Amino acid sequence: MSDQAVVNLENIAIHQRNKLVLTDVSLNIKSGEFVYLIGKTGSGKSSLMQILYADLRVEEGFAQVCGFDLSSVKRKEIPFLRRKLGIVFQDFQLLDDRSVEENLGFVLQATGWNSKKAVQERIVEVLSEVELLSKLKMMPHQLSGGEQQRIAIARALLNHPELILADEPTGNLDPETSNGIMRILFNISQNNTSVLMATHNYNLIHKFPGRVVRCEEGTLLNNGNKFN
Repeated sequence: MSDQAVVNLENIAIHQRNKLVLTDVSLNIKSGEFVYLIGKTGSGKSSLMQILYADLRVEEGFAQVCGFDLSSVKRKEIPFLRRKLGIVFQDFQLLDDRSVEENLGFVLQATGWNSKKAVQERIVEVLSEVELLSKLKMMPHQLSGGEQQRIAIARALLNHPELILADEPTGNLDPETSNGIMRILFNISQNNTSVLMATHNYNLIHKFPGRVVRCEEGTLLNNGNKFN
């Protein structure tokens, strides 16, 4: 883990539909760091994630993610920011009418990969990383929930992101499958990619220790490694 900050938020306020959700939010995430984001439903976890991938505007304070100043980022620059991010949701969001290979190829082509050979090689690399190369030609409905989430993680890795944002990635999965997903995410952080993971599952924090930050009482509390 290096000292370089991938996320640097200083005293920002977060609004959702003109309603103040979080205030005085400060957060620093270093390269290769694994950070848990916890808090009750409705406490602002997803809104904070939306700030980081520029789905919500920063209206006060300083916010920098992967070298982009979020308070001044232009709309045309947002796709370049998002190429430095990998986003993993609870509900996978795979394209049902395309194979695993086509799902991944679609993202690469949409983000400017022109060489068919390079596209194929990158798909093989990320599927190997999540141990699902054998599912290359399968359709999403032929996969288990855990396998679909691993494909979603592979998709998030395609453009060599500096930061993975994982919003409840184990929320729909059984404990054994969740542990497998966590091992993959932890291995990713060991390779110098930062991970910010929102979760309700405190058992995972016991098994896979990381820094804990908590959305509570309208702000963000940096709890260190404690969550009780």
